[in-house]
Amino acid sequence: MDYTQIRAEARTLLSGKWWMLALIWLLFWLLESWSGINLIIGGPLSLGISMLFLKIYRGQDFQLEEMFSGFNDFGRSLTAYLLIMLYVLLWSLLLIVPGIIAAISYSMTFFIMAEDPNISATEAMLQSKEMMRGHKEEYFWLMLSFIGWFILSIFTLGLGFFFLSSYTTMASAIFYRRLKGDIPTVTTIE
Repeated sequence: MDYTQIRAEARTLLSGKWWMLALIWLLFWLLESWSGINLIIGGPLSLGISMLFLKIYRGQDFQLEEMFSGFNDFGRSLTAYLLIMLYVLLWSLLLIVPGIIAAISYSMTFFIMAEDPNISATEAMLQSKEMMRGHKEEYFWLMLSFIGWFILSIFTLGLGFFFLSSYTTMASAIFYRRLKGDIPTVTTIE
């Protein structure tokens, strides 16, 4: 896949939405920063954000409160979140690389769940793993292509991460939809 094209499409889709999404990420991190509660709310928030970014991908409007829509599917999203964390942790015990590979394998789980409300958490994880077969390296390089923005975000005392998170999540949503067979939704000129 062409990382430059994915990143350009992500910027186009996010145009005019950066500040609203920065507020969503601020709320996400504030809620997740409460010790212990992040294990309980991480899944529903991840599902809600995946739903929201897929709406942006489809060119639909969104509201701030939609980040909480994953709470309507609390059990399934909590199960997926805890299982992913457990599997990544167990693989990370071997070495860091197997942990990264596991995280990439399950990276599409919440997008899959966002599009199919009837799929179980474990089935979504299996579909993500299957979907990423042969594409893990591509996804790794796509995420690594944001390293410059990551370093720049550090120099902004972390404020840049509120925007970088939107950029990487939108790129992930585009990557997911491309794996599903979508052609680019936005014509970009670079």
